[in-house]
Amino acid sequence: MHKAGFVNIIGNPNVGKSTLMNALVGERLSIITSKAQTTRHRIMGIVNGEDFQIVYTDTPGIVNPHYKLHEQMMGFVHSALEDADLFLLVTEIGETFKNQQVLSKILCSKVPVILVINKIDLSNQEVVSEKIAYWQEQIPRATVVPCSATERFNVQTIFDHIIDNLPENPPYFPKDELTDRSMRFFVSEIIREKLLLYYQKEIPYSCEVSVESYEEKDGVDNIGAVIFVERDSQKAILIGHQGKSIKKVGVESRKDIEEFTGKRCFLNLYVKVMKDWRNSDRALRQFGYETD
Repeated sequence: MHKAGFVNIIGNPNVGKSTLMNALVGERLSIITSKAQTTRHRIMGIVNGEDFQIVYTDTPGIVNPHYKLHEQMMGFVHSALEDADLFLLVTEIGETFKNQQVLSKILCSKVPVILVINKIDLSNQEVVSEKIAYWQEQIPRATVVPCSATERFNVQTIFDHIIDNLPENPPYFPKDELTDRSMRFFVSEIIREKLLLYYQKEIPYSCEVSVESYEEKDGVDNIGAVIFVERDSQKAILIGHQGKSIKKVGVESRKDIEEFTGKRCFLNLYVKVMKDWRNSDRALRQFGYETD
């Protein structure tokens, strides 16, 4: 008997979805920062065993759309509600689920639900017990698991529940595949993570990264990437005095890219202005977002 299925990870921004996915997959596939709205695409991570294949999907955090970009991000969430074999609904201590439309779809669905209460290492047993009781009342059919993804507490328990709930299916992907995304995609995500870490306020959210060239030669990756911003003033902030800020982004990105690929890398970063790209259908298509 072989089991295989799509485990779709859903939750509000900043509840640790990506950290949990990376812990379950065993690889650093999704951006992890302390800032909300870090994941913008659906990112698949594939875990194989002799008799199972788990296809995890990390979706963007649930937001109220202010830009066409947000609408496309929520489109990824709603598509994840349609094709799931199992929902991994991630919450955390002290937060409430903001989008009633998404929650209603999950409640009306017959798909199994594992409700994860993440970041319990930041709380106490009394509060955790209250949250477990609350979610068991909200979603009676859900299996509720308290967890700390960063400390890997109860990650194995979540994994065991996933295996128990997988349907019988042949593998959906070849057994040696780790993800459905290209190396270019992960390079752009690594660079975008640094933007989220090193810049404040609106700057990182106004940025999109496009890998324009990726050449592998003599064991070294030569990569050229463009960081797009919406205004000239943002470009100036991104570059910094005498180019010091963008140089820091490049140095730290290169370190993580080399760790991810296991190879040396030369990274050239450029900054360009694309006005109001978050509301442009053409730009969103260029950056890989589905548009109507």
